[in-house]
Amino acid sequence: MFSAIALTLALTTTPSPMPTPQNLPTIAFAAPNALLTLQVARTGAQQETGLMWVTALAPHTGMVFVFPGDQAESVWMKNTLIPLDMIFVGADDRVRKIFENVPVVAPTLPDGNIPLESASAKYVIELPAGEAARDGIVPGTLLGDLV
Repeated sequence: MFSAIALTLALTTTPSPMPTPQNLPTIAFAAPNALLTLQVARTGAQQETGLMWVTALAPHTGMVFVFPGDQAESVWMKNTLIPLDMIFVGADDRVRKIFENVPVVAPTLPDGNIPLESASAKYVIELPAGEAARDGIVPGTLLGDLV
């Protein structure tokens, strides 16, 4: 059985309208209080670049990182110029952990000193800081109502 997020990710090919360094497909799905539009980062290279160098994100937009399994994953803020909410979601489309308002780190900070946010997940969603709460996303939220 496919999860709603996995099925939508498999079918989506819309180019992204967001200001990011990548031209990735997007997905749209309903959070409790908003429709979210997320660029989809599937490959290691796409995930490594992530939202680096982005200076602003529109409300209800961001990126979703798709990992091969539901396992421990870590995300960092290397060369990320805006604070973010990081939402760790299981293969069952349920929010497991949220790191809110993860701050920007100095670009001169050595890689080994950049804090990692870690939890078990199949997907990690990055949104502008404060967006998770505004959109009604809390641990336990089921993000399976896709548009």
